[in-house]
Amino acid sequence: MPPPNRRITLQSQIKKRSINLGGHKTSISMEDEFWEALRALARLNQESIQALMLRIDSEREGPNLSSALRLEVLKEARAGKLPEFSGN
Repeated sequence: MPPPNRRITLQSQIKKRSINLGGHKTSISMEDEFWEALRALARLNQESIQALMLRIDSEREGPNLSSALRLEVLKEARAGKLPEFSGN
């Protein structure tokens, strides 16, 4: 935990993007870092970001697509598939 007199600031901006997933238009709000990590994951999997998002959407159990996308990025980063986003 940082010292009490030190303020933590977030540099990230939440970006809202409209996308078409399987013929269904929706909008997703996520931080820039998650958008970048999703693009990296799509490249790694040799698929489009739309295909990746559609797969995650079809496999998710919860009602929130943005959360499912963030959790997928976290899972893949923890598995070592996204070393540029590991924080090390």
